[in-house]
Amino acid sequence: MGSVTRKPLIAGNWKMNLDHLQAVAFVQKLHWTLKDAGHENDSVEVAVFPPFTDIRTVQTLIDADKIPFALGAQDLSTKDSGAYTGEVSGAFLAKLDARYVIIGHSERREYHGESDDVVAAKVQAALRHGLVPVICVGETAEDLEKFGASAVPAGQLKTALEGVASDADIVVAYEPVWAIGSGQAATPDQAQEVCAKLRAVVAESLGADAAEKTRVLYGGSVKSGNIASFMREPDVDGALVGGASLVVDEFAAIIRYQKHVGV
Repeated sequence: MGSVTRKPLIAGNWKMNLDHLQAVAFVQKLHWTLKDAGHENDSVEVAVFPPFTDIRTVQTLIDADKIPFALGAQDLSTKDSGAYTGEVSGAFLAKLDARYVIIGHSERREYHGESDDVVAAKVQAALRHGLVPVICVGETAEDLEKFGASAVPAGQLKTALEGVASDADIVVAYEPVWAIGSGQAATPDQAQEVCAKLRAVVAESLGADAAEKTRVLYGGSVKSGNIASFMREPDVDGALVGGASLVVDEFAAIIRYQKHVGV
């Protein structure tokens, strides 16, 4: 399958970094940096995923300054409302004009015990409120040695897509757990192999049309020096960027990968 019709998505997951004042400075500087560099905003979609406490502030800034960044959240509750202290509803995120929400990130799976079934319930919660779930899947080093690269993420995705409508708007993010924050990214060939398998899972679960339109991202030690090599692969439609998304010049260079390689 070709990626001609899929607009690349470069998404910055800030994790638990940047307070709301730092977020304003960051978004403004990133916007100015891209404008100064002549970035064509319609060629690549840019999304930022700040902490919950920053979302309203970033939304206001994006609206007021007409900054062409999409806004996302890093998680949501399986519940829509009620006595769930500390949880954040998809309804609240939708009211803040969030477009995306990360679901099933390896840190949520590891530190908060989120099972594949919980991830699937969160996908449904996102879709109920018109949010686009960015469904994260990936294997640990132990999984890789025992099962190979694609078996675990393919199984995670298959469960996450149970009950999802064929016309649903979703994004899939392949993040090998062994690569996250390690400085050791997968090779482009490895990323392509798994992303192609994940697209096949989408085709099996939701149909060929859904697989053709669904963007599959790579994440895990993405930086300006390797982004172009990933984006050359036919089934890699963008990147979910962690640490490098917190450095304005580095994140801008990742967004502008096309300028450097003529992709």
